[in-house]
Amino acid sequence: MSLNLATILRESARKHPNKPAVVIGETKLPYAYINGAAQKFAGALKQLGVKPGQHVALMLPNVPHFTIAYFGSHYAASPVVPLNVLLTPDEIAYHLEDSDAVALIVWEGFLPQAQAGFQRVEQCQHLIVAKADPKDTSAPDGAHNMSALLAAAAPVTEVPATMPDDPAVMLYTSGTTGRPKGATLSHFNMFYNAQYVCTRLLPLGPDTVALTVLPLFHSFGQTVMHNAILLGGGTVVLLPKFDTEAALTLMQANKVTLFSGVPTMYFALLHFPGADKYDLSSLKYCCSGGAAMPVEVMNAFDAKYSVNILEGYGLSETSPVASFNHLDRPKKAGSIGTPIWGVEFRLVDADDKLVDAPDAAGEICIKGHNVMLGYYKRPEATRAAISEDGWFRTGDIATRDAEGFYYIVDRKKDMIIRGGYNVYPRELEEVLYGHPAVAEAAVIGVQHDKFGEEVKAVLALKPGATCTAQELLAYCKERLAAYKYPRIYEFMDALPKGPTGKILKRELRDK
Repeated sequence: MSLNLATILRESARKHPNKPAVVIGETKLPYAYINGAAQKFAGALKQLGVKPGQHVALMLPNVPHFTIAYFGSHYAASPVVPLNVLLTPDEIAYHLEDSDAVALIVWEGFLPQAQAGFQRVEQCQHLIVAKADPKDTSAPDGAHNMSALLAAAAPVTEVPATMPDDPAVMLYTSGTTGRPKGATLSHFNMFYNAQYVCTRLLPLGPDTVALTVLPLFHSFGQTVMHNAILLGGGTVVLLPKFDTEAALTLMQANKVTLFSGVPTMYFALLHFPGADKYDLSSLKYCCSGGAAMPVEVMNAFDAKYSVNILEGYGLSETSPVASFNHLDRPKKAGSIGTPIWGVEFRLVDADDKLVDAPDAAGEICIKGHNVMLGYYKRPEATRAAISEDGWFRTGDIATRDAEGFYYIVDRKKDMIIRGGYNVYPRELEEVLYGHPAVAEAAVIGVQHDKFGEEVKAVLALKPGATCTAQELLAYCKERLAAYKYPRIYEFMDALPKGPTGKILKRELRDK
C-alpha cells in the first residue's frame, strides 16, 4: 500500500475545486489552482534534475508558495526540509549540508542570507526564489524564479507510490548537546497526525476557516493549521508574521472559526487596547501549544471571547500532536490533556523505572504511530532517544493525576521556549565561547511577561579581558537567528560548578 502527503491536496481539490484553499490579504486561491501549481512545481523539480528521494529545503514564511512547494515536492517524491526563515547564513549552510538538500526555495525577503548560505554547500545545486509579484520573473545569477519555473513546467499529475514508512518531512530540532538534528518523519507519521486532528480532535471540514499565523516551517503550524485544514477541505488564512491588530482584522474579515497559537499570542490578543471593536463571534475553537499556557490567561481569554482554548502537547519528533484536552470530556486548565488514540505515555525516573503514583514526577516517554523514524544520519542519537521497544524519551518532566491527565512541571533538557520558539542553550554557548574575551558561558531562560521566557547569558571573562553587554549583543546578533540570541547579560568572576566541574545552571536560575 502506497501513501503520499500530496494525496491531501489532490483529494480536496477533487471535492472542492473552486473553494478557497489559501487566502492571503485580498487574494483567494482555490483548491484547483493550488493543486495545479503544486503539480507544476513537481514538474519543475523534475526538469531541474531533482530525483525522487532527494531532499528539497523550503525557507518560506506563511505564503501560498509554501503550500505549493510543500505539496509539489511530495508530488515529486522529494522529502521536504522546512527551515526557519530567521536563520543566519552559517545556520543555513549547516542545515543544507546536514540534510543533503539538493534544492532550496527561498522567499525574496530572505534571499541575501539564503544566497550566502547556499553558495557554501556544493551538493545544493538549485536556488529557487519565490516572489510576491507573480509577474516578476527575475532572479539573481545562478538562481531560478519560482513563477518562471511554474510557467514553463509540465505538471506531474500522478501521486507517486511512496510507502507509508518512506521519509516525508525532516524537521530540525536539537538537544542540550551538539548541533540541530533532522527528525525524519514518514508519510504515515504526518498524514495520520493531520487526519487525527481533522477527524478526532477538532470537527474540521469545508466550513472551517483557520487563521494560520504559526510558522508553517514549525511542526505545530504545519500539521494542525495547514495539513489538517486542507485535508478537511477548509480554508487556510495566512498571516506571515504575528501582529495583534492584523490578526484581529483577519479574524473579523474572514469569519475565522479556528485559531491556534502560542501563549504569548493569546496574551497579546487579550490585552490589545482596541480588541473590543472587532467581531470575533465566528470563532469556535482555539488551540494552544508550544509552551505552557498560564491558567489566568486561558481563563480570561475563554471568558472574553466565549471560546474554549484546548491545550495540547507534542514535539517535532512526534509529528507533533501527542496529547490533547479532548472535546468529549471537560478540560483541565494547566494540563496538556491525555494521550491521543493509539499513543501511549509513561513516566520514568532517572533510573528508567516506571513512575506510577499519581502526581509523582517523571520523564515523559511516548510510543505510537506519531513517533519519528529517527534522526537523519545519526544512528547513535536515534538509539539514545528511542528504545528498542519504541519508546521515545522527550526530556520533559511531568506528573499524571488520578484521571490520567498530564501536567508538564519541568524540562530535563535546558531548552528555553521564547515566544513559542525553541532555543537550545548549548548552541548559543558555543557561539559565546567563540568570543576572545569569554572564559565561561551559561545560557538560561528567565521569566518574561510577553515571551514566557527570555534568553539570558551568564559569563565570566578571561583574566585581564574586557567586554560589555552591548559588544556581546552585537557579536551574537551576527551569528544567531533573531529569536535565539541572548538579550540579557550578567557577568560574574566565576560561574558556580559542581564536584565534576559542571556549571550549575539550576543555581544560576534560582539566583
